[in-house]
Amino acid sequence: MINHVKKVLPNLFTIGNLLAGVFSITFNMNGYLQMASMFIFLSVIFDLFDGRLARKLKVNSEFGVELDSLADIVSLGVAPALLFYSLEPPSLLTTFAFMLFPTTGALRLAKFNVKPTKGFYMGLPITAAGLIMACTAIFLYSNALITILLSILMVSPIRIKKL
Repeated sequence: MINHVKKVLPNLFTIGNLLAGVFSITFNMNGYLQMASMFIFLSVIFDLFDGRLARKLKVNSEFGVELDSLADIVSLGVAPALLFYSLEPPSLLTTFAFMLFPTTGALRLAKFNVKPTKGFYMGLPITAAGLIMACTAIFLYSNALITILLSILMVSPIRIKKL
C-alpha cells in the first residue's frame, strides 16, 4: 500500500498543477483576472514539487514526465497567455503573442523530454516563463512584447543553470 501511495503522490501534484491551470482559465473567462493569476502561482508551486518528490521517492517514470509536460502546457502555457490576452486590447500583435507563447512552451518541453540536459536548462523553462507572465499581469498589467520575448527565450539556446 505504501509503495502504491509513493508512486501516485508525485502524479497527484501534477494533477494539482493541471487543475490549477484549468481554474485559472475558468476564472479568467469569468473576468476574475487576479484569481486567474493566483492559480497560475499555485500551478508553479505544484510543478516545482512534483518532479522533486518523484526523484526523492525514487519513483520517476516516463508516464510522470509526459503527464507533467501536458499539465504544464495548460497551466503554464495556455493559462498565462490567455491572461495576457484578456488584459490587452485585441490586435494582430496580441493574437500573435497569445498563440506564440503556448506553442514555444510546447516546443521547449518536447525538446527537453527528448534530449534532457544535466546541470542546466536549454532555454527558459516554461515554469519560469509562466510565473513571469503571472507576476507581470498582476504588477505591471500586460504587454504583448513581454509575451513574445518570453516565448523566444523558451526556445533559445541560452543555458540556464538548474537550481
